[in-house]
Amino acid sequence: MPTTRPRFQVTETPEVERALRLAAHVWPGVPRHELVNRLFGVAADRLGEVAEGAERERLRAVDLTAGAFDAVYGPGYLAALRSEWPE
Repeated sequence: MPTTRPRFQVTETPEVERALRLAAHVWPGVPRHELVNRLFGVAADRLGEVAEGAERERLRAVDLTAGAFDAVYGPGYLAALRSEWPE
């Protein structure tokens, strides 16, 4: 079908063949091109979940370490350090 959207070829490697076989089992009777679209949708959803989990972990690490160096770098430390730099 004509389209203005970019297209690409996919070689049916063993991994692609396995994914299509599993997709056909989950969605019987669905044409192969639609299986590919559904596989991309499921993969995108899962990758979104992974990215959200990684972001939560990153924020948790920031929260855990927030203020850890307050005793080392007291009030005015950065201003004092910058005052030593030549203009």
